[in-house]
Amino acid sequence: MYEGVSAEAIDRKLRSEGILRAEGVPFFAQLPVIESAAEALKRSQEEVALRALCVLFVAAKGEGLPEELAEGLLESYDLRPHLTPNELAFVRDQSPSEHDRIQFTWRHEAAWVLLWALGFVAELGKPSQICDVEFAAKTMAERTTSQFIEDSELRPIGDILDQADLIYRYHWAVRNARMKGQQVPAGLDPGVTQERHYALNWLIRYDGEEWDDVTTHT
Repeated sequence: MYEGVSAEAIDRKLRSEGILRAEGVPFFAQLPVIESAAEALKRSQEEVALRALCVLFVAAKGEGLPEELAEGLLESYDLRPHLTPNELAFVRDQSPSEHDRIQFTWRHEAAWVLLWALGFVAELGKPSQICDVEFAAKTMAERTTSQFIEDSELRPIGDILDQADLIYRYHWAVRNARMKGQQVPAGLDPGVTQERHYALNWLIRYDGEEWDDVTTHT
């Protein structure tokens, strides 16, 4: 089963399974390992910081940030060049659909992962409750773009991979329960789990995808 797989990746998988077992979260032992630190393609601190600011911005617009204020923030943080095509389309849409607004509001949970990766959030914990949106917004509002980048401290790739491996297995438990028509186990929140998985896969460049095209396979 583990032929040709690094000891680091196997240890990470086993640690994740230990956490899930302790929390009463079902897991699939045959679910593969993820990349090792040597295999993962790392992102720079500046890249992650700018992505965090963009995601926080579009999430705030999803929540109903007034148009005039949104324009002002776009300019003052100089975010326009860093928005993805999907984000830019949403920002330009002056009357977005309820579906789009909800989808982008959920991005707060992805932003929370990026804030964790940058050292602003101490720990992620189990994906069972929504993040502290007020704290996330404040982290951005209290700083200029350059201050936000300077105040960031990107966590080691090993720590990011630990969370990527764990969320992969949490997400499997959520999807498996839904597929079987069962209640999601151990109080996991499907939306939080999905968004965290999305952001962590982007951080480790899973399949080399950019933000709009990230996949969350389980």
